[in-house]
This record gives sequence, C-alpha cells and structure tokens, in this order.
Amino acid sequence: MSTSTPTPYMRTLLMGALIVLLVMGVRATFGLFMQPMGAAHGWGRDVFSMAFAIQNLTWGIGCIFFGMMADRYGAGRTIVLGAILGTLGLIGMRLSTDELSLYLTAGVLVGLGQAGTTFPVILPVVARAVPAAYRSTAMGIASAGGSLGQFAVVPTGQLLISQTDWTGALWILSLFIAAGAPLAYFLKGKPEAQRGEHSLKAAIRHAVADRSFHFLFWSYAVCGFHTAFITLHLPAFLVDGGLTATHGATAIAFIGLFNVLGCYYSGWLGERYSKKTLLAAVYFLRAFGIIFLIALPTTPMVAYAFAAWMGVFWLGTVPLTQGLIGQIYGLRYAATLSGIVFLGHQIGSFIGVWMGGYVYQTTGSYTIVWWAGIVLAVVAAVLCLPIKEQARALPVPA
Repeated sequence: MSTSTPTPYMRTLLMGALIVLLVMGVRATFGLFMQPMGAAHGWGRDVFSMAFAIQNLTWGIGCIFFGMMADRYGAGRTIVLGAILGTLGLIGMRLSTDELSLYLTAGVLVGLGQAGTTFPVILPVVARAVPAAYRSTAMGIASAGGSLGQFAVVPTGQLLISQTDWTGALWILSLFIAAGAPLAYFLKGKPEAQRGEHSLKAAIRHAVADRSFHFLFWSYAVCGFHTAFITLHLPAFLVDGGLTATHGATAIAFIGLFNVLGCYYSGWLGERYSKKTLLAAVYFLRAFGIIFLIALPTTPMVAYAFAAWMGVFWLGTVPLTQGLIGQIYGLRYAATLSGIVFLGHQIGSFIGVWMGGYVYQTTGSYTIVWWAGIVLAVVAAVLCLPIKEQARALPVPA
C-alpha cells in the first residue's frame, strides 16, 4: 500500500490486524494443549478433537449472527462481546474437569469469542475504510495478522507450557484475548445506510440463489478442513514420527511466518489478476505439500519444508474469498455474507478435526485424513473455476 494512504485508514488496518494476530495466534496454540491436558485428565485425542470441532462449528454459526450484529450495531461492540466470551472460554477451559465442561468452554465459548473477533467481522471494516485501489492488499495485510500471530504466539504458548505448565499458560493466554476489547475502540462504526437500499434479508436471499456463492461456501470448507486438522494434529503427528513437541510448535510457527508473505501477496495479486483463478491455484498447490509430507520420512527438515510450503498458501484464501464477496455482492452486508460463507469453512474445520481424532483412535494413524486432504484440495480448486466474478448486487429499490 502507498505511504500516502491517510492515517485513519492505516490505523483501522493495523488495529484490525493486531486483534486478528492475538486471537488467531492463541487459537493456533490449542494443538499444544492436547497431550498435556489429555494426560492430566485421562482424555484421548478424540475428546480434545471433539472440543476443537465444536469450537470450529460454533465459530462458523456464530459468525453469521456476529456479522449481522456488526452490520447493524457496528464492529466495535461486536468485537468487545467476542473478546469477553473468548476470555471466559479460555478461563473455563483451564477450570474444566470433565468432557462436558471442556466442550462448553473450549468448544462453545471460545468458538463464539472467535466469531466476534476474526475475519468476517474485521475484514469488512478494513474493506470499507480503505480506498478501493488498496482494498485487496489491505485485506491481505489484515489476514497476515493471523499468520504473524501463529508465528509469534505458538512458540510463546509452548514456552509458557514448559515454564508454567498448561494451567498457567491458559491464564496468560486469556489476557491476549481480553486485549481485543480495548482495541475495538479503533474499529467502531457500522456501514452507512443508503436511501432506498435493499434489506438484509433480500441481500441474503440474492446471494444464496447464486451458484457462485455456493462454490465459495464449499471451497472454503476445504480450507477449513486443512487448516483446522493441521493446526490441531500436526504437532502430535510429528511426535508420533519421532520428533519432539518443540519441533511441532516450530512447524506451526513456520506456517504462520511464511503465510505472512502468502497473505500479503495473495491480496496484492488479487488486485491485478482473477481472484477465482488465484484461489483455485492456492487449493491445488496445497495438495503437493501434503504429498511431500507423507511420502518422506519424518525429519525436522521435512516438517519445516512442509510448514513453509503450506504457510505460503495457508490463509491466502481469506483475502481472495472475502474480496470476491465484496466484489460480487457489495460491501453493505459484507460482514453477514462473509459470516455465512465462513460457516462453510467451519463445517470443514469440524470435519477435519473430528475426523483426525476419530481416525487416529481407530487406526492409530492419520494416513486416511492426509489422503482425504489431498483429494479435497483438488475438488476445491475445481469448484473455484466456475465462479463468476462480475458484480451482481441487487438493484436499489425505488
């Protein structure tokens, strides 16, 4: 983005990226807690996987309602509510003593907290604040906040676990989420209503009737399958292969580091080339990374090379998918429509983390899930190609 961009635009962009950094960074640490919490409470990987699956599904469903709230009452209030719920969820996760309490806290409360503080709420604010010429790049930068958080917070989380045990780590990480509440001040405001504009209900009906909206929804589900499964299960997969927990945390951090560039250039390229073609390429190229990982012996270099490759394409789907929603359907109800499409992402996330835990418990291996990820990557790439990128906003009522 040009340095001539006015300061208020940059402030909105930077504060939005910082909130995403904190929330997505903490989320990326959850795979580190699976083994120590499981050992402390006697929970198998299937239990923790179910909690994470519930979290992802709650996140997806919650995004629709938080998106409506942001469109109607403003993003600031929405983010504050999300930060409060997310903080309570992490504290409750620390205090959980049985499976039900884990599902209600790490699953439901944390999922709702993420719904109010992540992409479907933050990115439409950024898109409205930044001039159209910079919009795609700005969303790439804001999305990169999540990746930078993964790079910075995951090693911090591993250090906290080693120094303060998993119990102390959760107390400290809950403060990271709570920090989103005061930062929400810089993202206050809501979309301006236009005279004679169509209703939210009409906008949803219009989008749902469009095939391209469904292609975005289901391709995004594949993104969720990949990212959620890898975030939760990659550290354990590497430990099973003879590596250490530190190798697993470093690999997750590497994904975040390389996706800082991936997100930025995804947004930058989205201003210059077809977003749907770029999106198809991102999904297709993920398949090669997975093949590389499962075809070679598990060594630190293989793990880090896989992390770097996947990192380039990790959240590059976000600015492209969000950009297509705004480009095709307009920005007035972008938070709501983004929330609906994000539900697809979270359905995929639910399946990915649940399937990972179930398959491992029943077979002792993640092989089936890795191959499913390869097939789904190709399917998602094919789904993106028929998307029609032309604007199709509803005509303004007389």
